[in-house]
Amino acid sequence: MHRKGTAVSDGHAHEHEHEHQGHHGHTQDHHHDHDHHGHAHTHTPAPLRHRLTHLLKPHSHETADKLDSALESSARGMRALWVSLAVLGVTALAQAVVVIASGSVALLGDTVHNTADALTAVPLGIAFVLGRRAATRRFTYGYGRAEDLAGIVIVLTIAASAAFAAWTAFDRLLDPRPVEQIPAVAVAALVGFAGNEWVARYRIRVGRAIGSAALVADGLHARTDGFTSLAVLLSAGGAALGWQLADPIVGLAITAAITLVLRDAAREVFRRVMDAVDPALVDRAERALREVEGVREVGELRLRWIGHRLRAEVAVVVDGEVTVRQAHAIAVDAEHALLHAVPRLTAALVHADPAPVPGEADPHLALAHHATA
Repeated sequence: MHRKGTAVSDGHAHEHEHEHQGHHGHTQDHHHDHDHHGHAHTHTPAPLRHRLTHLLKPHSHETADKLDSALESSARGMRALWVSLAVLGVTALAQAVVVIASGSVALLGDTVHNTADALTAVPLGIAFVLGRRAATRRFTYGYGRAEDLAGIVIVLTIAASAAFAAWTAFDRLLDPRPVEQIPAVAVAALVGFAGNEWVARYRIRVGRAIGSAALVADGLHARTDGFTSLAVLLSAGGAALGWQLADPIVGLAITAAITLVLRDAAREVFRRVMDAVDPALVDRAERALREVEGVREVGELRLRWIGHRLRAEVAVVVDGEVTVRQAHAIAVDAEHALLHAVPRLTAALVHADPAPVPGEADPHLALAHHATA
């Protein structure tokens, strides 16, 4: 059941959301789950079974027949966090034992960074839990933005670990000391690489699947940790050859690597906080809208991330002679097209504008004085 359009100025406006309450107290849950609906919206052909399912099984908008994709995405994110927390926790603990025995600052920097990476699961987990909460009259868009706040915490954590690693390396550079238990340091470095690379692949895969920029950034963070763990091997090799400065120099190299991760993660989180989206998604949405029968032109189109889900706002131009009901039907078709064309889009607000008539005043002229530079 769709909401009726809200008349504005010319009576051709449409406000429709896929998560709302019906007029008679019946809760409607209009999620389109692109992973479980049987549709393939990528450039790769859909499997034959999925296409047959699409043809044979009609669309169902009933709550009982649809998975709550937002909750499922959060659940997948939580699983990724708990698993990666366990793996990195064991990795960091094993490295810490070797640090105590060897006194290697390069391994210490790697261990601290691995520990920090594991602990970033805490703010992300809180964000995923908050994201499941329903919207309120105060937080009308829900709590999905908590993920962006978690991303900021992750960036600050990476910065703190870089500062600590740099300070430790400089201290050892000014006061060189021999590294003990060199074979154990080498093994710990390999363990660190294996643990981090596995976690990186897992986080990045799940993060991209559910559209979580924070989880992807955390995965990239773990991947760099893996390579810094390999750098500890160079420290162990230099120490084995009797070069005491190898350990602090590698520690500084690890700091530089952490700084590069910090830059990339900060850029990703900044873009998400500033409502940046991939321009290819905008192009994809426009193409889908122009194929809708009754849409003459696409006006203003906006996409924004709220957590790991997308929302859209768009104005479409329709024939000015159509009735309100016809304009509403076109707007519904436009939203339906968007939900199928744009991955992870959960709701769209579609406004129908009448096609301009020569000599007729712009119906939005009364709003011009509200425009800001």
